[in-house]
Amino acid sequence: MKKVMIFLAMFLSLGMLGNRANAQVRVNINIGSQPVWGPVGYDYAQYYYMPDIDAYYSIPRQQFVYFHGNRWVFASSLPPSYNYDLYRGYKVVVNDPDPWLRADVYRERYGHYKGWYGKQTIIRDSHDAKYARGNGWGRGHGNEHGDHGNRGDHGDHGDHGRGHGHGHDEQR
Repeated sequence: MKKVMIFLAMFLSLGMLGNRANAQVRVNINIGSQPVWGPVGYDYAQYYYMPDIDAYYSIPRQQFVYFHGNRWVFASSLPPSYNYDLYRGYKVVVNDPDPWLRADVYRERYGHYKGWYGKQTIIRDSHDAKYARGNGWGRGHGNEHGDHGNRGDHGDHGDHGRGHGHGHDEQR
């Protein structure tokens, strides 16, 4: 009986360990959440940094983060004054919590990408099966009608100054 209990404990422990490993994989893949104007090549991305307009896009929140006045604003679209083409502008994938809190670092590191229009393959233009979305290519989160995120509705404006993340970012 003692051997059966030890075996059962080991079996349950391995089963729980396996479930945690599966959960980790699900957390680290968000291809289907990335907008069609995002760059290809990333199974996971938290934010895009857009050096041309010094703004960010939060993939989990599906919101833009840009500096207005004296605070960072979260909105479902960019203000019309930005007049920015999301499909052509260069985006840098950033996997660092709240990157706008270290905006100077990102400006310094990626500022040289300003003006790199059309030099990056985006999800909409990829024919890789992992980017297929339901009924075809180019279907995603808003903006599929060419409005480039400038609908004029400014969404949730908030000064979200939480913590200073020290994760890591990656450039492609």
